[in-house]
Amino acid sequence: MAYKGIEVTDGLIDYLLAHSLPRSDAHQDLVRVTWDTMGDRAGMQISPEQGPFLTLLVRLVGVRTAVEVGTFTGLSALCIAEGLADDGRLTCFDISEEFTSVGRRHWERAGVSDRIDLIIGPASDTLAAFSPPEPIDFAFIDADKGGYRTYYERILELTRPGGLIVVDNALWGGAVADPLSERPQVEVIRDFNDAVAADDRVDATLLNVGDGLMLARKR
Repeated sequence: MAYKGIEVTDGLIDYLLAHSLPRSDAHQDLVRVTWDTMGDRAGMQISPEQGPFLTLLVRLVGVRTAVEVGTFTGLSALCIAEGLADDGRLTCFDISEEFTSVGRRHWERAGVSDRIDLIIGPASDTLAAFSPPEPIDFAFIDADKGGYRTYYERILELTRPGGLIVVDNALWGGAVADPLSERPQVEVIRDFNDAVAADDRVDATLLNVGDGLMLARKR
């Protein structure tokens, strides 16, 4: 069967962004600041094309209650907040005050800081204690890969039927499909993908967007 995908180049990414939801000045500055100040860790930021995609997904679902596990410098949170309903709220769980402080400044500049609550601490603990005022409509998971199953299970428990869970790094640079790759992180992602794909509580689809997004809609 012929594969109809195409190679993703820098030029193609620029073209995608030029024909997607516009990125605010705060959004673009946050991307630059992260790459300028975070060194190799800047690679933890979501890919450029994932940002508008997250915003669009949030708008499509009509999200009022959102959760994010793993915020880093705040780009994905900014994109989610920009897609929320007027009375929507996003609760972010992260372990680093240092990294998330970068995002706070840009959330304020973008005019969405009043929609975001940030909880600092180990997500396995803080998420377990979390009780949203109403069921979750949308969640984004992009934290330590070993915790993915724990975060997914807790969020699924709190999510309404029809709600959407999106999980980043689900392709791990393509290594998940390489039978010769036996790195621990790859095995963790493979196991997670297998579990979600076989989960009869959700409708799941794995997309080649950025480093891979697993989408799971709660039935």
